Amino acid sequence: MAEKGTVLLDVKRVTAGAGEKTILNGLNLKIKTGEIHVIMGPNGAGKSTLGHTIMGSPEYKVQKGHIVYKDTDITKLSADKRAKLGIFMTFQDPIEVPGITLSAFIRNSIHEMTGKPIKIGEFNKKLSAYMDILKMDHSYAQRDLNVGFSGGEKKKAEILQMLMLNPELVILDETDSGLDVDAVRTVSEGVREFVKNGDKALLIITHTTKITEALNVDYTHVLVGGKIVKTGSGKLIDDINAEGFDKYIKVGEN
Repeated sequence: MAEKGTVLLDVKRVTAGAGEKTILNGLNLKIKTGEIHVIMGPNGAGKSTLGHTIMGSPEYKVQKGHIVYKDTDITKLSADKRAKLGIFMTFQDPIEVPGITLSAFIRNSIHEMTGKPIKIGEFNKKLSAYMDILKMDHSYAQRDLNVGFSGGEKKKAEILQMLMLNPELVILDETDSGLDVDAVRTVSEGVREFVKNGDKALLIITHTTKITEALNVDYTHVLVGGKIVKTGSGKLIDDINAEGFDKYIKVGEN
C-alpha cells in the first residue's frame, strides 16, 4: 500500500470517448492516498465516462493524454490488469451472473488479484464480518451473484466485494442512485470502513450526493462538457445542491 498523501492517480490532459464520439476534453485530475474526491455535473457531462476511462473499460478509448497509476502509465492497460494493480469500480446497474454464487465470485476474484491460495476459514470469517457491517443476510453469500437481488442488495454486494478485495483506488459510479435512506446509510457505513485507515482513495461519481453526507469529502469537482470547470472543498456540494449547475455550464461553454 502507498503511504498516505502520495499521488495514487494522475489523469493528464486526457481526451477520450466512445466510438467516434469525444466525451472528455483534455481533463486533468490528481488523487492522493487518503483523499475522497467527488465528481458532479449535469447529465451528459462525462462523469461515468471518466470512471470507465480510468478503469479501462474497452468501449472507451483514450485519444490523447495519459493515465498514471502509482508511477505506472496504465493508459493502454486492459481493465483486468488495472484491477490487479488495485483499481476497483462499482456500476450504476450491477449485472446478474447466474451459475456462480456471490461468495464464490469474491473468492475467485481475490485469487485472480493475488495469485495466492485462499484460506477458507479466514475468508468466511472476514466475509461474515463485512456482511454484518452492511446488514446483509448471510444467505446472500450462497445465492447466484445479483440474481433476484433488490437494487439495494446489489449495491451492498458491490461494496462487499470492495471490502473483501481491498483495492487502493475505488470509483463509485452512482452507487447511491435509487437507494432509500436506510440503504444509503448502510452502504455509507461500508464505505467509511474502507477508507478509515487513510491509505486508500475514493472517487465518487454522483447525482444525488446522499452517500457523501456521511463522508469527509476533500475535493469536489464540477464536470461540464468533458472538462473540470470548478474544484472546491466538500462545501461545494452544498452550493451545487442549493444553486444547481447553471453557472458552471456557462463557464464550460466559454
